[in-house]
Amino acid sequence: MASFHTETKSVVQGSKLLITIAAMIASLMAVLDISIVNVALNDIRASFGVQMDQVAWISTGYMMANVVVIPMTGFFQNRFGLKNYFLFSIALFIIASVLCAMSWNLSSLVIFRILQGAGGGAIIPTASTILISRYPREEQGMAQAFIGLGAITGPLLGPTVGGYLIDYSSWHLIFLINLPIGVLALMLAAASIKIENFIPSKEKIDKYGFLLLLIGLASLQFILEEGNRDDWFESRIIIFFSIVSLTCLVTLVVQQLEAKKPMINFRVFLEWNYLISTLINFMLGTILFGVSFLFSLYCANVMQYTPLNIGLLFLKGTFIQILIMPIIGKIVRFIDNRYLIAVGVVIVTISLWMNGNLNQSSSEFDLISILFLRAIGMSCLFIPLSLIAIMRIKTQELGNAVGLFNLTRELGGSIGIAWMSTLLVNHIKEFDFLLKVKVNIGNDIAENQLLLMQKMLVGKVLDSKQAAFQLLQNRVSLQSTIEAFNAGFLLLAFVFSTSLFMIFLIKNQRKVILSEKKEDEPLRNRAV
Repeated sequence: MASFHTETKSVVQGSKLLITIAAMIASLMAVLDISIVNVALNDIRASFGVQMDQVAWISTGYMMANVVVIPMTGFFQNRFGLKNYFLFSIALFIIASVLCAMSWNLSSLVIFRILQGAGGGAIIPTASTILISRYPREEQGMAQAFIGLGAITGPLLGPTVGGYLIDYSSWHLIFLINLPIGVLALMLAAASIKIENFIPSKEKIDKYGFLLLLIGLASLQFILEEGNRDDWFESRIIIFFSIVSLTCLVTLVVQQLEAKKPMINFRVFLEWNYLISTLINFMLGTILFGVSFLFSLYCANVMQYTPLNIGLLFLKGTFIQILIMPIIGKIVRFIDNRYLIAVGVVIVTISLWMNGNLNQSSSEFDLISILFLRAIGMSCLFIPLSLIAIMRIKTQELGNAVGLFNLTRELGGSIGIAWMSTLLVNHIKEFDFLLKVKVNIGNDIAENQLLLMQKMLVGKVLDSKQAAFQLLQNRVSLQSTIEAFNAGFLLLAFVFSTSLFMIFLIKNQRKVILSEKKEDEPLRNRAV
């Protein structure tokens, strides 16, 4: 499979600086909206007077549309052109954001969020494809660094910006903030991106394939979002959608593999390094989203941090990524990228292990140190992993490959959150039961604790004995919660450490480049 640099069918030209800024701003806007909305869910629930399980559809609807659109980006890019599709996606996102701010009830907000997800799902993979196509081979590391900066800055700023906007105004501003950002990205992209030699594909959309994709991925996302609340396969609804999702997705893969001109080209996974990189990327998504979910809940429930303080904590601990990403983007040209990935896996695993040893007395410095270390590890992973994945992908398949690569991380993230959510609930019940068995009336330590608490509460409450017993129960519940969180962190550490073995399966990058140069030699000779 020849490198995409040997293809000349469609070349992105124009100001590299302006194109980069446009791509980064658009990516920032799309990712910012995910994290910023999560902070506002409680305020939206109160505004519309609905239950918490209902307001969750604001996030579920967005993610459903997101995962359906992402694998379709390659087809739409070839059909309408990179620039046109990018501008359309940004415009759709802006319009949907304004509509979200104008929502009059929960149903209208969910519908507009689905529309917003359709635009947001296309922005990051299309922005990635544009930057990869604009930068030459020797600068691909920097292209990936800029993509990463746009993608990671959103989660850094989202909780903090969202907290400030809600504290000083209302939840409507978390959507309206996309208006100036989106318009700026739209203007820069329209003015700077130039596509030469573009020949639009005349292939019509595969209606049956698209229907299978829509039903299959939307059902899967529904299962992952609602499974824990419905006790997974104890629910007939979850069983039904599981069967529907599996049937549709398996049928889709078979149908697309048999098609001469598939809508989604799954044959890209025949490229070995792309396959292994995508598998590691899937695990990265699972760990990244899973640990972020646990860490946020830990800070809120154990450390008693407010949403705004949690956002500031993440900002302090992970801001280093903005400085490290460009450095990694420079050095990937001179280092075997497999070494960087291995270093990243080790550092992230250590940070997860540190997470698993937190307790109620942990300081803010301890929390920031963990986030700081993990940020460094993630920086070492994102760029080289992306580079290895696209190394041998043809230009006409680049959008398809980038879309599938992003999809695996998104699905990994959804699975990570659903997995950790379920384990957390089960572990809290398990540890709570075990600790309460130990803390019984016949336990000398428990009896001494009860007596001390009772003496401290005499004269302060009506029934000091009952109050002491309740206080001890609260301590047991808190300890069981901490144990449950730590178990989740340690499990993630173990799972992610296994990806080290997958690095050995990646082919030597330098040999791949040398092989590619030999393939390109006849083309250059003919050109001469």
